[in-house]
Amino acid sequence: MLSWDDYNEPQPSAGSMPPPALTAEPAIQVNEPTVTPATPAAPEKQNIQTQPTAVSSDGPNTEVAAAPPPALPVEPASQERVTVDQKAMINCRADLNQLVPFKYDWAWQKYLDGCANHWMPQEVNMTADIALWKSDDGLTNDERTIVKRNLGFFSTADSLVANNLVLAIYRLITNPECRQYLLRQAFEEAIHTHAYQYCIESLGMDEGEIFNMYHEIPCVAEKASWALQYTQEISDPTFKTGTFDTDQTLLKNLIAYYCVLEGIFFYCGFTQILSMGRRNKMTGTSEQFQYILRDESMHVNFGIDVINQIKLENPHLWDESLQATARNMILDGTRLEIQYARDTMPRGVLGMNANMMEEYLQFIANRRLAQIGLAEQFPNVKNPFPWMSEIMDLKKEKNFFETRVTDYQTGGALSWD
Repeated sequence: MLSWDDYNEPQPSAGSMPPPALTAEPAIQVNEPTVTPATPAAPEKQNIQTQPTAVSSDGPNTEVAAAPPPALPVEPASQERVTVDQKAMINCRADLNQLVPFKYDWAWQKYLDGCANHWMPQEVNMTADIALWKSDDGLTNDERTIVKRNLGFFSTADSLVANNLVLAIYRLITNPECRQYLLRQAFEEAIHTHAYQYCIESLGMDEGEIFNMYHEIPCVAEKASWALQYTQEISDPTFKTGTFDTDQTLLKNLIAYYCVLEGIFFYCGFTQILSMGRRNKMTGTSEQFQYILRDESMHVNFGIDVINQIKLENPHLWDESLQATARNMILDGTRLEIQYARDTMPRGVLGMNANMMEEYLQFIANRRLAQIGLAEQFPNVKNPFPWMSEIMDLKKEKNFFETRVTDYQTGGALSWD
């Protein structure tokens, strides 16, 4: 149902010049080196591959060293020190290799927070999950459907996010501290895909069935298809920002991925799996989803900060037309996620049902709208799953020998106070 684009850029033809680098400095013209005839040397009996020679016009027995290919023009490094005022989120012409001085301290702090909460899938014990999954009466059919559908969707969704980051967003965001966080986020998306694969492999699932759900299950395919439409244009290597239309296109992509794909599409599945863990079922899978949810919550907050910063620096982009488009994108995403909830929960299960999930998703949609400066669209809705906020927002301690701490940090950042 979906197709993946091959991002194979055609090789430049001989003599073609590379696209100009994003810099205000003109290119230096480099003259071709002068060719000097080589002094004949006595032949040596060594198996050495020599440079090709050219025959001189003085005679057939006279040889000169072949001229090296002409040097390409070199873009010089700017000698000017970067100042904070020269930095911008998009279309910045300051040296992107100079990380400091920071303009957006929040971006650097999020990078540090992400590094401090590093984790790996193999650290989670899956023994209980394997026994429960293989037991004939361990889970109901509805519970098994929930596990498989969510692993099927998420194993593809995090790949979509990673591809969008690597092939498009990183190139178009022109702030080095934000790029530093994007590198961390891309690695975290790889960890998440690894975690889903680890769960699928541990449980002995049919990998072909799970990894092809985004092709074969309509409610999964529609969400993936919705996301792909917003990355096709900007992932083209020739796409550049700098005009009103292209800047708005980038902003739409950021809203699609941070506010909808990561900000809405993930929440039904996270709630279902974490509710299962609260009932002492699939505890290893639930623990992995808990760590993933905390990563994704930070991704959403970072993306919303980027969106709002672009709006602040480029207020002309946030016109009535784009506001209406953004509102419709969030409402459309909410509709698709509600449809996914009804498909995965045709009956009540795990202390929830599709109607409760619909209210929860409307509650989440209101938050996303408000975070980017739009009016809420679902009045009087409340959060029917307050324990989800607790999992995301509160620091909880666990017996380290029973399981790992939920706020896992690397040794250099871990506090034992």
